Amino acid sequence: MPKIVVHEQYRKELLMKSFDLFAQKGYAAITMRDIAKELGVSTGTLYHYFSNKKALFLQLVEEQTRQDILNFLAEAGDAKNLAERIKSLMNFVAKNEDYFSKQALLGFDFYQQQGRDEILNNPTIKKAWEDTKQALADYLEIKDQAIINFIYCFLNGLISSRMFEGDTFDYTEQSELLANMLTAYLQAQPTH
Repeated sequence: MPKIVVHEQYRKELLMKSFDLFAQKGYAAITMRDIAKELGVSTGTLYHYFSNKKALFLQLVEEQTRQDILNFLAEAGDAKNLAERIKSLMNFVAKNEDYFSKQALLGFDFYQQQGRDEILNNPTIKKAWEDTKQALADYLEIKDQAIINFIYCFLNGLISSRMFEGDTFDYTEQSELLANMLTAYLQAQPTH
């Protein structure tokens, strides 16, 4: 009996398996041939699902963004206030720190290869950032986009700082500080 391949599921499997390869070798250094070889598929199979390395990478970004949001929401639980929601968010980042560090470094490598204009005008990259920030806004129950941008920058900065400075920045301490700052700031805002 012939093997039945569910194409969408197989495409996602290829995507997710390619992440570690990109993270190990970097976007610039790896080729479609390398990816196919490491995944144990023919280059023809890889090209059947992805027209080129950039298309594969962008689909990976799209799928990871979707999965990261779903995974976070599945783990987040029912936090009752902003401080608990921030703690839950920081616990998720801490638990997945290595993964997020690899994502960040890979993103910088892709940025270096593509250039600023390509990144800023790329609809897939733009949507990934917008979806992530919207998920943050929804979960934290914060409508002010400037605050969401701040939190997003804060998280990315914390991940980057820990890559280069190790445990100098403690997630629990930073979580409490962020929660206290945001709570005080939001309470001081006039209500309309």
